[in-house]
Amino acid sequence: MANKTNSLSHTKWMCKYHIVYIPKYRRKIIYNQYRESLIEITKLLCKYKGVEIIEGHMMADHVHLVVSIPPKISVSNFMGYLKGKSALMMFEKHSNLKYKFGNRHFWAEGYYVSTVGLNEETIRKYVREQEKHDQALDKLSVREYEDPFKK
Repeated sequence: MANKTNSLSHTKWMCKYHIVYIPKYRRKIIYNQYRESLIEITKLLCKYKGVEIIEGHMMADHVHLVVSIPPKISVSNFMGYLKGKSALMMFEKHSNLKYKFGNRHFWAEGYYVSTVGLNEETIRKYVREQEKHDQALDKLSVREYEDPFKK
């Protein structure tokens, strides 16, 4: 499931990212009842956007996610959505958090992201085979080159 390519009518895609983000002031808040709530909220928000969680782990003071994000959504838009909505949902569910985090700022600004891609040899092989595939299709074409200026 983690290595499958997704497809739309004219595209195939496999956009996987490793994302790390932290609570405000790197507070060790992600444990006990907050941990279960954050897991539930994160799964729900990812489901709404069509983002597949491949792996995820919540430490006491940061969150690791490996996700597959559709190409129509940028990573920055998704992270803004995820952090913003999850903060609002956490403050709604756990009203006592407003005393620790003023102004509904649950997450710190920014995040770390890196792409999880195929290895270089696989990509090079694909490029080589793609060129051979195009050449084979050209040979199968029955239409010969015609000079448009000759009559």
